[in-house]
Amino acid sequence: MRKYVNIRCLCYTLLFFLQANAYLLLARYAWARVPFFVLAILLQLLVGVLWPSFRRFRFRVVHHGALCLLMFVYALLPSLAYHAVLLVRRGLTPSLGWSVLFAASAFILLFWNGILSVYLASYQLGIRHRALGILCGLVPILNLVMLRRIIIVVVNEISTELAHDRKNEARLAERLCRTKYPILLVHGVFFRDWKHFNYWGRIPEELRLHGATVYYGNHQSAASVADSAAEITVRVQEILRETGCDKVNIIAHSKGGLDCRFAMAELGLAPMVASLTTVNTPHRGCLFAERLLDMAPPEMQRHIAQGYERAAKKLGDSSPDFLAAVTDLTAEVCTARDAAYPAPDGVFCQSIGSKMNNAASAPFPLNLCYRFVQYFDGENDGLVGEGSFAFGERYRLLSVEGKRGISHGDVIDLFRENLLEFDVREFYVELVGDLKARGM
Repeated sequence: MRKYVNIRCLCYTLLFFLQANAYLLLARYAWARVPFFVLAILLQLLVGVLWPSFRRFRFRVVHHGALCLLMFVYALLPSLAYHAVLLVRRGLTPSLGWSVLFAASAFILLFWNGILSVYLASYQLGIRHRALGILCGLVPILNLVMLRRIIIVVVNEISTELAHDRKNEARLAERLCRTKYPILLVHGVFFRDWKHFNYWGRIPEELRLHGATVYYGNHQSAASVADSAAEITVRVQEILRETGCDKVNIIAHSKGGLDCRFAMAELGLAPMVASLTTVNTPHRGCLFAERLLDMAPPEMQRHIAQGYERAAKKLGDSSPDFLAAVTDLTAEVCTARDAAYPAPDGVFCQSIGSKMNNAASAPFPLNLCYRFVQYFDGENDGLVGEGSFAFGERYRLLSVEGKRGISHGDVIDLFRENLLEFDVREFYVELVGDLKARGM
């Protein structure tokens, strides 16, 4: 954060301090008080706009909010000290009261300008920090501690995004992800390709920035492997007609990898696929899922399934089948399918897996599932055991040191979280760049 608080930030803070505390300084020029107050407000609005900013509007807003909060923090104590000195020297006078009101109004506007900006635009702040910020807002000392934490989070976010943008600007002309065939992203179970919440987080935008042509599977959130495979096959045929290409590169997450393998083996999809990359796919199933099905009474299974299917239909699924989807993830079914469907000739197949380092490595429900999956399947990503990931001629297990780890959601940027040791956007740029280098 020290690098972020540079001479320009301090100059903005000093200017705001002078404007916010100008009431008594302008005692002889009462007509200038309102213009100075308006100028203070305009300064808040311009901060982050005049500063070297981002190509993306969202981070211009975050940038603006962080600077407002920093100005608030660094100007607040000198302002309190200034009025304390005036109180000691002059006593409590109406002019001092008006000066306090003048300054307080400016600081309140500055604070809410900053906090609303980061609350509305920050990816990294997360639900937890937002909730704690609200809960601690009226508690003395705790509110300052929480404000400091919020500032650190958003400043780190800005620093990361600035470095990311600068790196991209230096290499955009290389078109690193401009592959011969389009990229098809295939989601896993219990999610859909929604317009307003991208399952793949910031990854598609990053790939397109580097020249990739990206499509989505657009299949239902919950169905049997065979039914999902049929939908994906139709989708690939649509893409080939639209683009004029004869193949696609598929990147499939979780159950999506099982769906694509079935489609290649049983539905004639293999000749239309140049490469298949499975990401955290349970190729040999989840023993955890199998045990859950065994333990849950049939009536409970039906009740959960009906509730999910009603919700899924409202979100766009035509015929969701919760139990069929879950059953097709069990170790018994997946192990048999894995043995029956080897990687097809002529298709470059590779797989990726990741693992969490502890239960605190991911939000709910992955943090809750981690221990249960660990008991049945060993090291895991919160849903799938490490022993189930490998498929094809190339396999990579993603892991990092420390407490965080890389969860089932982190590996597709589901949570939009910047991990210190794993840059998910850069990973996919390198992944697709490798496909380009292979002539795909």
